[in-house]
Amino acid sequence: MMAHPTEEQIRKRAFELWEQAGKPEGREDEFWDQAQKELQGAEERGDPNKGADI
Repeated sequence: MMAHPTEEQIRKRAFELWEQAGKPEGREDEFWDQAQKELQGAEERGDPNKGADI
């Protein structure tokens, strides 16, 4: 079964990644894709710490 993180989970993680990278302009899609892959991978592994609300 494919894991499907919510749009809100992806948005939060993408924002964190963007901030950590120094808030570069014009790379929103890159961070969105990275966040989506991270969260999908974490859910597939059953990692309870990834994608959790803080």
